[in-house]
Amino acid sequence: MAFHSDKSQHLDKIGNVKKLAILTSGGDSQGMNATIRAITRVAIYHGIDVYGIYEGFNGLIQGGEMIRRLSWDHVSGIIQKGGTILGTARCKEFHDKKGRRCAIQNLLLNKIQYLCVIGGDGSLTGASLLSDEFDEHCLTICEMQSIPDIASISSKMTFLNVLGIVASIDNDMCDIDMTIGTDSALHRIIDAADSIKTTAGSHQRVFIIEVMGRRCGHLALMSALTTEADYLFIPEVVINISKVNIIYLHATLVWLLPNGSCSSLGASDLPYV
Repeated sequence: MAFHSDKSQHLDKIGNVKKLAILTSGGDSQGMNATIRAITRVAIYHGIDVYGIYEGFNGLIQGGEMIRRLSWDHVSGIIQKGGTILGTARCKEFHDKKGRRCAIQNLLLNKIQYLCVIGGDGSLTGASLLSDEFDEHCLTICEMQSIPDIASISSKMTFLNVLGIVASIDNDMCDIDMTIGTDSALHRIIDAADSIKTTAGSHQRVFIIEVMGRRCGHLALMSALTTEADYLFIPEVVINISKVNIIYLHATLVWLLPNGSCSSLGASDLPYV
């Protein structure tokens, strides 16, 4: 997924790319570090300077030591680790145009024209906004003369290319097989559900398992099939819960609901067994 700062869509050959920055934002997901490692090492192999932006968009707005050069060794030994070595944080300032102008200013100061954003829906929406507003903010920064020799820098940096990589355990992106983090999330759910089933069988109780997913039922659906759940409720399929006939099957009745699905069901709507 790529965003461009103007309609001409500047897509340079890889040999023309000089500097690339990587930023992780939003909730962390397994595979972010592997993605950082892959991008960094491929870029270095092609002679591109790679910079890590720490603490998400917050670090891009702060600049300074929050934007640091990454070497081959910086990304060694991280491929198996969860989370993100670059860190991630919420950033209220980015919702304001002034904050986004600071972000563009720091990109200009570091002469970075290529920005890779790894994150979910909110992160990629912010990345798209940054690309769309690039020309406007450059003009404002030039008028304010807030950067020494800004005229020379802006004449060479006439566009901003933003690459968005979807990192979301919800798997809520169309036209791709699986988003970063989904496979690991499924493994965790299945492990937990298998353990819960033994307790449910021992005590002859009904257990309700609520999983992540927001408005996407992929995690719930796949884990329900794998763990032999007896009932499944997902946002994509509307079910009148009052008409569901509860039958004990091996004393291991399990419901899987994406988080948020319960909000549409009152506590009194859930049948007691």
